[in-house]
Amino acid sequence: MKLISIIFLTFISLSASSQVSKESHLFKEMKVQDSTFFDRGFNLCDMEYLKNHIADDLKFFHDQSGVQDRIAFLETTEKYICSDSGQKPIRKVDTQSLVVFPLYNNGELYGAIQKGVHHFYLRESDKEDVWTSTARFTHVWVMDNEVWKISEVLSYDHH
Repeated sequence: MKLISIIFLTFISLSASSQVSKESHLFKEMKVQDSTFFDRGFNLCDMEYLKNHIADDLKFFHDQSGVQDRIAFLETTEKYICSDSGQKPIRKVDTQSLVVFPLYNNGELYGAIQKGVHHFYLRESDKEDVWTSTARFTHVWVMDNEVWKISEVLSYDHH
């Protein structure tokens, strides 16, 4: 009987952490968070917004530029993404690639894992955006005082 209980609890815990439906509230919320985070923080370079939506203990793992903490991530973003060089990197997500997995602690939702594919372009005044790369990403979002923040980033398979 104890073995049956363990198997049942394992099954329940595994099914509780499976991918959510694209029609679910959590999926839609994470899609909005992703869109807003990258539109404001990356594409529009709203550094104040960005600072308020990344965790203090951010870990950013990139397959081409290594590991960064919060400070390095913000410095790199300002220097390379948000400089006034006349060429602006732009990020666009492939919305069809998005998947979301909820994170629970004792039955309470505290975060989500979001995975997908995104495309990067170079924007210049009076020109069409030029595709520069495509990559996969995995983001760990956590709820912090009712604000969704990115705490872990994996950016990989750039081509």
